[in-house]
Amino acid sequence: MSATSHTANELAERFGLRVHGRADARIAGVGTLASAGPEQLAFLANPRYRGQLATTRAGLVVMREADAEAFEGDALIARDPYSAFARIAALFAPRPDRPPGIHPSAAIDPGARVAPDAHVGAFVSIGAGSRVDAGASIGPGCVIGEDCVVGAGSELVARVTLVTRVRLGERVRVHPGAVLGADGFGLAMDEGRWLNVPQLGGVVVGDDCEIGANTCIDRGAIEDTVLGEDVRLDNQIQIGHNVVVGAHTAMAGCVAVAGSARIGRYCLIGGGAGIVGHIEVCDRVVVTAMSLVTASIREPGEYSSGTPLMDNRSWRKNAARFKQLDALARRVPRTES
Repeated sequence: MSATSHTANELAERFGLRVHGRADARIAGVGTLASAGPEQLAFLANPRYRGQLATTRAGLVVMREADAEAFEGDALIARDPYSAFARIAALFAPRPDRPPGIHPSAAIDPGARVAPDAHVGAFVSIGAGSRVDAGASIGPGCVIGEDCVVGAGSELVARVTLVTRVRLGERVRVHPGAVLGADGFGLAMDEGRWLNVPQLGGVVVGDDCEIGANTCIDRGAIEDTVLGEDVRLDNQIQIGHNVVVGAHTAMAGCVAVAGSARIGRYCLIGGGAGIVGHIEVCDRVVVTAMSLVTASIREPGEYSSGTPLMDNRSWRKNAARFKQLDALARRVPRTES
């Protein structure tokens, strides 16, 4: 039995759940319905896996009321089993040791301020005018440029770069390789040559956001690039300059958002989707994976573009006809008349 263990009753009281079966059933870890053992907790959220209840060895399962009626084992009843499982699983997530203090190899500008209880790891660089607030953790190899703020309880995991004028709120987590505050892609053509447009804004990230590995968020040209509270960005996402992303929006890997686009609250953007610049997406919009958004979306709902996967021979035939669609559409009214 792990040193960290909890009974069904303890978990129910802590997370507002109800016990089905033995209140003293004890678990010391988590697993899937197929792989969990007698000392582990699993969950059932997708009805497709309901058949695994008959064979699971899990000591405790989080499920909905309707699924528990025919279940002979021990369970925790939740309105949303997946979110309940996520909260319980966090109890068993290993937390790295981040003692307060500054590693001897860190380079801190005299004009920077670091809270006494913050952690600054090996080979960190913090520039003039920047601030690291209470309880923040700056992992090894991070670079914080000038005039940046890392809010209380925030974490830069490792090798994160805040270039300049980046403001992170409280409890923000940024994963390795992310770059915030680099120049936006601002160019002007002048007599046959590109001229860089100075990027004078910054990046503002709200409380409780999470930014994935190797994601890039450019600073604004004049005003700031802004992420609202609880925005969640996956790995390898590009957020262009002056983009505004509303609170609680989530984007999957490899999304690209061009400059000055405005995305609403509670939106879900699927992996590999693209959003062109200078358009608006309203609240509660779902954009499915690999879609390209080329115009503003003003009504909530689910939107898709692109062609579905098919065998190459069929795709080539259909692709050859794409060029004929306009001419065909022009002929239809004449044919019907």
